[in-house]
Amino acid sequence: MVTITPFLWFDGRLEEAVEFYTSVFPGGRVERVSPMAATFEIAGQRFQALNGGPMYRFNEGVSFFVACVSQSEVDGYWARLTADGGAEGRCGWLKDRFGLSWQIVPEALGRLMSDPDPARAGRVRTAMMTMTKIDIAALERAWRG
Repeated sequence: MVTITPFLWFDGRLEEAVEFYTSVFPGGRVERVSPMAATFEIAGQRFQALNGGPMYRFNEGVSFFVACVSQSEVDGYWARLTADGGAEGRCGWLKDRFGLSWQIVPEALGRLMSDPDPARAGRVRTAMMTMTKIDIAALERAWRG
């Protein structure tokens, strides 16, 4: 069976990054880590990583989507991933302190935005466009009108 594994390139902070990511997500585990390379797992997804140097940087062209069930889950991932040098973006996007982009998205967003009533879906989309971290209660208020 073919597997696809994200491969992350770091500039000198590989071990710190692996420790951070495996602490943020429940069940995170390190399979192998050395100063040069690592294999680890978070949320059931295996990752490989390299301390490759300054030639490449992360950008928003690739991000990791974290589907959340509750506002407390959104809040928790948002706080942990933006801590210690991370940066908030718009519409549920953020960058962690290593520059990796994440989307912290409650399942409610997709459900409310796919309402067959275009007015309701539009109000939700408009509300979401004003947010940094997604606020489920505000989305629901917009949906209700």
